[in-house]
Amino acid sequence: MLEISQIRRNAEELINRLRARNFDGKVLLEKVLELDKRRKSSQTELDQVLSKINTTSREIGALYKSGDKKEANKLKAATIGLKEASKQHNDSLTETENAIRNILLEIPNVPHESVPAGKTSDDNEIMSQHGKIPDLGDNAKPHWDLAASYDIIDFELGSKITGSGFPVYKGKGAKLQRALCNFFLDRAIEEGYKEIQPPVLINEESGYATGQLPDKEGQMYQIGLDNLYLSPTAEVPLTNLYRDLILNDDDLPIKMAAYTPCFRREAGSYGKDVKGLNRLHQFDKVEIVQIRKPEDSYDTLNEMVNYVTGLLKDLELPYKIVKLCGGDIGFTAALTFDLEVFSAGQKRWLEVSSISNFETFQTNRLKLRFKNNDGKSQLLHTLNGSALAFPRIIAALLENNQTPQGIKIPKKLIPYTGYEYLN
Repeated sequence: MLEISQIRRNAEELINRLRARNFDGKVLLEKVLELDKRRKSSQTELDQVLSKINTTSREIGALYKSGDKKEANKLKAATIGLKEASKQHNDSLTETENAIRNILLEIPNVPHESVPAGKTSDDNEIMSQHGKIPDLGDNAKPHWDLAASYDIIDFELGSKITGSGFPVYKGKGAKLQRALCNFFLDRAIEEGYKEIQPPVLINEESGYATGQLPDKEGQMYQIGLDNLYLSPTAEVPLTNLYRDLILNDDDLPIKMAAYTPCFRREAGSYGKDVKGLNRLHQFDKVEIVQIRKPEDSYDTLNEMVNYVTGLLKDLELPYKIVKLCGGDIGFTAALTFDLEVFSAGQKRWLEVSSISNFETFQTNRLKLRFKNNDGKSQLLHTLNGSALAFPRIIAALLENNQTPQGIKIPKKLIPYTGYEYLN
């Protein structure tokens, strides 16, 4: 959520930068400024009435003390009108503050100045490409055929139990999932991330705090009876661990990693994008989250990108780094890099990680601050990334490593799988 102080100082600049994500914020920002003036006026009037009440209360106390009860009672009767005025001003202030918040919740984060212009993923900027793309000829099978051949993933059985997008992993397929989980977590811990096991159910306040609500309400599974949501990503519970806190220098930086199942309705998805493991309603992922001082956050973003690309190198997967354009960047992000791996059976690139800097957008909602050297509280920056999501990694591993002997497992993953070939 944008800070009102930002809007007061740089409304025109913010409007111009929001255009990079094809969002016209002029009317909304001007409305915020108008309401902010009304809020200040209500606050001034409320303060004046409260000051009058306090002054009158002291006078009443002095009159009672001097024995002049008659005059004291007159003043006491007069305070009834002041208290009613106080209530009216307070109600008006609360109404205005709620109106401001509701508008701010509709406004996406302001893109970083380096975000390229564009409307769709076709306009994203390819930063670099690494690794050799395997040439398996025309006989390369997609992962859903391989999964059926080796009886490791059953899509039909998942549909029977729940519905499409909920696969069942079996035998070596289940062990491959567990191997990736342990491999990713071990690497994260080596990198200094603290492992957390958070709940996978979140309340409404947690969803608003990290920006999933109201923006992605239609994409989340809601448990209506209890007004809870299935978490779409571990980013939500991890970041909310620090909601409503003021941290000290000694608390920073904060680095967290968590393995969780993730749940997304993926409404409107169709075609090749949902085939097999390409797009699921339930999937497993290891997420990394950092909370940093503003001056450190963009160096941290680059470090996180380098860390995740290291995982892809260990898995021997060809990958490319993509900077998202304004039209493709998420609602809460200021700058996002996607990592994509090549999937030889489908002959296409698959996004396996998004790594984002949210600057103060989430911490303003979270009310997460730290005390700087001057003793003043200041909003922190939050960052997160997939490290990594399992389904498309498994898809690429199966497709890129198919051999007559079976699916060849990358060397660094063998200690976790216990087998060199999946067959």
